[in-house]
Amino acid sequence: MSSPTIIRPYRPADEPAVMDLWSRAVRRAHPFIEGEGTGERAREVREVYLAQADNWVAEEERDGTVVALLGLLGSEIGGLFVAPEAQGRGIGAQLLEHAASRHGALTLGVFARNEAARAFYAHLGFTERDRRTDEATGEVVITLGRPAPLRSVGWLHIRDGRLLSVRTRGNDTFYLPGGKYEPGETAPEALSRELSEELGLSVPAGGLREAFTIHATAHGVNAGRPLHMTCFTGGPQDISPAPGREIAEYAWFDAQESRERCAPAHMRVVNRLIAQGRMAA
Repeated sequence: MSSPTIIRPYRPADEPAVMDLWSRAVRRAHPFIEGEGTGERAREVREVYLAQADNWVAEEERDGTVVALLGLLGSEIGGLFVAPEAQGRGIGAQLLEHAASRHGALTLGVFARNEAARAFYAHLGFTERDRRTDEATGEVVITLGRPAPLRSVGWLHIRDGRLLSVRTRGNDTFYLPGGKYEPGETAPEALSRELSEELGLSVPAGGLREAFTIHATAHGVNAGRPLHMTCFTGGPQDISPAPGREIAEYAWFDAQESRERCAPAHMRVVNRLIAQGRMAA
């Protein structure tokens, strides 16, 4: 089983591990560039980017091994590199969402011939903005961009192994109770307000506890836009919802019913709850 990873700021002591994983990762990604991962390019990474960029690493929780590097130049991703042996585990996506949580909209450059990277970024919602020729290599570089994620909140209320879900009027898809932030609100304040407006429930912000954040793609009118949904537990367990505002109905769904009737982000929530043993598969 793969070890969970922790994202933390880069430290100078990480340099040997970071330079090693960077060299191996870029040689795999850019076989069309002679001498990639060595020489002047390695010196530039070590002396310029590691010194000046806002750098973050992903390390194995089990033993502290550094397996990935993210370099940020404001909202531009200057580099994202995952050690070859750690690829395919979602670490790159985790680092990208970390960048989005800090800066919102993101841009980056990728070599046109790096088809694997282009597919990876397209899967995460990045689209082409323009193209240019890199002077150092003569290769075409594509500038990709992604808008700032929608930020929302959701309430995790489970009764007899079933998750409370709501459906808005004119829609046949169910979602978690919750919604978007109003200006100036904290996440617990936004959820407390949404539960009052949607279901007539009094759930003080101070009684809500953050459980986890889901990174997904929005559904409905914002379809295709990246979504960051922070989920909370807490509040009363014995509730009698009274649908209000735009809510047409509410229901408690098990995992199978969620797969059939709920939005994609909702299913990511259900999968997380199954992994935690709070719902049955």
